[in-house]
Amino acid sequence: MKKLLMATCTLLMMAGCTSQPTQSAPTEKPQPKGPEMVTGRVAFQKMYIAARSWANDAQPFRLQSEVTADSKGREGKSDLWRAWFGSPSRRSAKPFVWSGTDLPDATPRGVNPGSEDNYSPNNTSTQVFDAAFLKVDSGASSGAPGKEQAVDAFDVAQKHGGNAVLQKAPDTPVFYELDWSHASNELIWHVIYGTSRDEAKWKVAVNATTGEFIRVEK
Repeated sequence: MKKLLMATCTLLMMAGCTSQPTQSAPTEKPQPKGPEMVTGRVAFQKMYIAARSWANDAQPFRLQSEVTADSKGREGKSDLWRAWFGSPSRRSAKPFVWSGTDLPDATPRGVNPGSEDNYSPNNTSTQVFDAAFLKVDSGASSGAPGKEQAVDAFDVAQKHGGNAVLQKAPDTPVFYELDWSHASNELIWHVIYGTSRDEAKWKVAVNATTGEFIRVEK
Protein backbone atom coordinates (compact mmCIF):
# COMPACT_ATOMS: atom_id res chain seq x y z
CA MET A 1 0.00 0.00 0.00
CA LYS A 2 2.85 2.36 0.91
CA LYS A 3 4.53 1.74 -2.46
CA LEU A 4 1.21 2.33 -4.27
CA LEU A 5 0.72 5.70 -2.57
CA MET A 6 4.28 6.78 -3.45
CA ALA A 7 3.78 5.77 -7.07
CA THR A 8 0.50 7.72 -7.25
CA CYS A 9 2.16 10.86 -5.80
CA THR A 10 5.01 10.54 -8.26
CA LEU A 11 2.58 10.38 -11.20
CA LEU A 12 0.66 13.42 -9.96
CA MET A 13 3.88 15.41 -9.60
CA MET A 14 4.96 14.47 -13.12
CA ALA A 15 1.57 15.44 -14.50
CA GLY A 16 1.82 18.82 -12.77
CA CYS A 17 5.28 19.47 -14.19
CA THR A 18 4.37 18.56 -17.76
CA SER A 19 0.96 20.31 -17.94
CA GLN A 20 1.00 23.62 -19.83
CA PRO A 21 -0.77 26.72 -18.52
CA THR A 22 -3.97 27.58 -20.34
CA GLN A 23 -3.32 30.23 -22.99
CA SER A 24 -6.00 32.76 -23.85
CA ALA A 25 -6.82 33.33 -27.50
CA PRO A 26 -5.04 36.36 -28.98
CA THR A 27 -7.20 39.49 -28.91
CA GLU A 28 -8.09 40.72 -32.38
CA LYS A 29 -7.29 44.35 -33.05
CA PRO A 30 -10.35 46.40 -34.05
CA GLN A 31 -10.40 47.13 -37.74
CA PRO A 32 -10.24 50.81 -38.76
CA LYS A 33 -13.68 52.18 -39.61
CA GLY A 34 -14.03 53.36 -43.18
CA PRO A 35 -15.38 56.79 -44.11
CA GLU A 36 -19.14 57.29 -43.95
CA MET A 37 -20.53 59.10 -46.99
CA VAL A 38 -23.93 60.78 -46.64
CA THR A 39 -26.06 63.21 -48.61
CA GLY A 40 -26.64 66.79 -47.56
CA ARG A 41 -30.11 66.27 -46.08
CA VAL A 42 -28.90 63.38 -43.92
CA ALA A 43 -26.03 65.43 -42.47
CA PHE A 44 -28.24 68.51 -42.18
CA GLN A 45 -30.85 66.76 -40.03
CA LYS A 46 -28.18 65.69 -37.55
CA MET A 47 -26.80 69.23 -37.27
CA TYR A 48 -30.27 70.81 -37.15
CA ILE A 49 -31.10 68.84 -34.01
CA ALA A 50 -27.88 70.05 -32.38
CA ALA A 51 -28.55 73.64 -33.44
CA ARG A 52 -32.03 73.60 -31.88
CA SER A 53 -30.43 72.47 -28.63
CA TRP A 54 -28.21 75.54 -28.80
CA ALA A 55 -31.11 77.94 -29.58
CA ASN A 56 -34.73 76.93 -29.98
CA ASP A 57 -35.26 79.54 -32.72
CA ALA A 58 -32.14 78.56 -34.69
CA GLN A 59 -32.66 78.41 -38.44
CA PRO A 60 -30.14 77.45 -41.16
CA PHE A 61 -28.67 79.89 -43.65
CA ARG A 62 -26.00 77.77 -45.33
CA LEU A 63 -25.04 74.13 -45.84
CA GLN A 64 -21.82 73.07 -47.56
CA SER A 65 -19.92 69.86 -48.25
CA GLU A 66 -16.16 69.57 -48.06
CA VAL A 67 -13.80 67.81 -50.45
CA THR A 68 -11.55 65.43 -48.51
CA ALA A 69 -8.91 62.81 -49.28
CA ASP A 70 -11.67 60.19 -49.05
CA SER A 71 -14.42 62.05 -50.86
CA LYS A 72 -14.61 63.74 -54.24
CA GLY A 73 -18.31 64.49 -53.84
CA ARG A 74 -19.66 61.91 -56.24
CA GLU A 75 -23.38 61.07 -56.14
CA GLY A 76 -24.09 64.07 -53.93
CA LYS A 77 -22.32 62.59 -50.93
CA SER A 78 -19.43 63.58 -48.68
CA ASP A 79 -17.90 62.50 -45.39
CA LEU A 80 -17.72 66.11 -44.14
CA TRP A 81 -20.55 68.68 -44.10
CA ARG A 82 -20.82 72.11 -42.49
CA ALA A 83 -23.96 74.06 -41.64
CA TRP A 84 -24.44 77.57 -40.30
CA PHE A 85 -27.41 78.61 -38.18
CA GLY A 86 -28.66 81.97 -37.03
CA SER A 87 -30.64 82.76 -33.89
CA PRO A 88 -32.55 86.08 -34.05
CA SER A 89 -33.26 86.02 -30.32
CA ARG A 90 -29.58 85.60 -29.44
CA ARG A 91 -28.39 87.70 -32.41
CA SER A 92 -25.77 85.03 -32.85
CA ALA A 93 -24.69 82.61 -35.56
CA LYS A 94 -23.15 79.23 -34.88
CA PRO A 95 -21.57 76.70 -37.26
CA PHE A 96 -21.80 72.93 -36.87
CA VAL A 97 -19.83 70.18 -38.56
CA TRP A 98 -20.91 66.63 -39.25
CA SER A 99 -17.95 64.31 -39.81
CA GLY A 100 -17.87 60.71 -40.95
CA THR A 101 -14.11 60.35 -41.30
CA ASP A 102 -11.04 59.69 -39.18
CA LEU A 103 -8.63 61.66 -41.37
CA PRO A 104 -5.92 63.35 -39.25
CA ASP A 105 -6.89 66.89 -40.27
CA ALA A 106 -10.66 66.34 -40.06
CA THR A 107 -13.13 67.09 -37.29
CA PRO A 108 -13.87 64.04 -35.07
CA ARG A 109 -16.75 61.83 -36.14
CA GLY A 110 -20.25 62.98 -35.31
CA VAL A 111 -21.69 66.46 -34.87
CA ASN A 112 -19.32 69.12 -33.56
CA PRO A 113 -20.29 72.72 -32.73
CA GLY A 114 -18.17 75.73 -33.61
CA SER A 115 -17.86 79.16 -32.01
CA GLU A 116 -20.66 81.71 -31.87
CA ASP A 117 -20.40 84.85 -33.93
CA ASN A 118 -22.41 88.03 -34.36
CA TYR A 119 -25.53 87.69 -36.49
CA SER A 120 -27.92 90.20 -38.01
CA PRO A 121 -31.30 88.99 -39.32
CA ASN A 122 -31.24 91.86 -41.83
CA ASN A 123 -28.10 90.63 -43.59
CA THR A 124 -29.28 89.21 -46.94
CA SER A 125 -26.13 87.11 -47.39
CA THR A 126 -26.98 85.14 -44.25
CA GLN A 127 -30.75 85.04 -44.59
CA VAL A 128 -32.18 82.06 -42.75
CA PHE A 129 -34.66 79.71 -44.37
CA ASP A 130 -37.30 77.27 -43.18
CA ALA A 131 -35.95 73.72 -43.23
CA ALA A 132 -39.24 72.58 -44.78
CA PHE A 133 -38.10 74.10 -48.09
CA LEU A 134 -35.32 71.51 -48.32
CA LYS A 135 -37.20 68.75 -50.16
CA VAL A 136 -34.57 67.80 -52.76
CA ASP A 137 -31.37 66.18 -51.56
CA SER A 138 -27.85 66.71 -52.89
CA GLY A 139 -27.74 63.08 -54.05
CA ALA A 140 -29.90 60.00 -54.39
CA SER A 141 -31.35 58.81 -51.12
CA SER A 142 -33.97 56.30 -50.08
CA GLY A 143 -37.00 57.05 -47.99
CA ALA A 144 -39.53 54.34 -47.25
CA PRO A 145 -38.88 50.97 -48.94
CA GLY A 146 -39.76 51.15 -52.60
CA LYS A 147 -39.91 54.97 -52.61
CA GLU A 148 -36.75 56.25 -54.20
CA GLN A 149 -36.26 60.00 -54.47
CA ALA A 150 -37.26 61.04 -57.98
CA VAL A 151 -34.62 63.73 -58.48
CA ASP A 152 -31.51 65.06 -56.76
CA ALA A 153 -29.19 68.00 -57.29
CA PHE A 154 -26.20 65.98 -58.52
CA ASP A 155 -28.30 64.18 -61.11
CA VAL A 156 -29.74 67.45 -62.42
CA ALA A 157 -26.27 69.01 -62.61
CA GLN A 158 -24.91 65.98 -64.45
CA LYS A 159 -27.61 66.34 -67.09
CA HIS A 160 -26.76 70.01 -67.58
CA GLY A 161 -23.06 69.88 -68.35
CA GLY A 162 -21.58 68.17 -65.30
CA ASN A 163 -21.29 64.76 -66.94
CA ALA A 164 -19.21 66.24 -69.75
CA VAL A 165 -16.87 67.83 -67.20
CA LEU A 166 -16.27 64.52 -65.38
CA GLN A 167 -15.82 62.60 -68.61
CA LYS A 168 -13.11 65.03 -69.68
CA ALA A 169 -11.48 65.28 -66.21
CA PRO A 170 -12.59 62.33 -64.02
CA ASP A 171 -10.57 63.51 -61.01
CA THR A 172 -12.48 66.79 -60.75
CA PRO A 173 -13.97 67.09 -57.24
CA VAL A 174 -17.58 68.13 -56.75
CA PHE A 175 -18.93 70.00 -53.75
CA TYR A 176 -22.32 71.39 -52.81
CA GLU A 177 -23.58 74.63 -51.29
CA LEU A 178 -27.13 75.31 -50.17
CA ASP A 179 -28.48 78.79 -49.43
CA TRP A 180 -31.49 81.03 -49.82
CA SER A 181 -31.65 83.40 -52.79
CA HIS A 182 -33.06 86.73 -51.69
CA ALA A 183 -33.33 87.84 -55.33
CA SER A 184 -35.49 84.94 -56.54
CA ASN A 185 -36.96 83.96 -53.16
CA GLU A 186 -36.02 80.29 -53.42
CA LEU A 187 -33.71 77.73 -51.82
CA ILE A 188 -30.88 76.74 -54.15
CA TRP A 189 -28.40 73.89 -54.40
CA HIS A 190 -25.17 75.04 -56.06
CA VAL A 191 -23.38 72.02 -57.53
CA ILE A 192 -19.77 73.08 -58.06
CA TYR A 193 -17.24 71.15 -60.13
CA GLY A 194 -13.77 72.12 -58.91
CA THR A 195 -11.81 72.86 -55.75
CA SER A 196 -13.34 76.30 -55.14
CA ARG A 197 -16.28 78.40 -56.25
CA ASP A 198 -14.06 81.06 -57.83
CA GLU A 199 -12.02 78.58 -59.88
CA ALA A 200 -14.76 76.08 -60.68
CA LYS A 201 -14.89 74.34 -64.05
CA TRP A 202 -18.69 74.26 -63.94
CA LYS A 203 -21.46 75.44 -61.60
CA VAL A 204 -25.11 74.46 -61.76
CA ALA A 205 -27.99 75.92 -59.72
CA VAL A 206 -30.87 73.60 -58.81
CA ASN A 207 -34.07 74.46 -56.97
CA ALA A 208 -33.83 72.62 -53.63
CA THR A 209 -37.61 72.46 -53.22
CA THR A 210 -38.76 71.32 -56.67
CA GLY A 211 -35.60 69.85 -58.18
CA GLU A 212 -35.90 72.05 -61.26
CA PHE A 213 -32.80 73.15 -63.16
CA ILE A 214 -32.34 76.90 -62.71
CA ARG A 215 -29.21 77.85 -64.65
CA VAL A 216 -25.53 77.28 -65.29
CA GLU A 217 -23.83 79.82 -63.05
CA LYS A 218 -21.02 82.09 -64.20
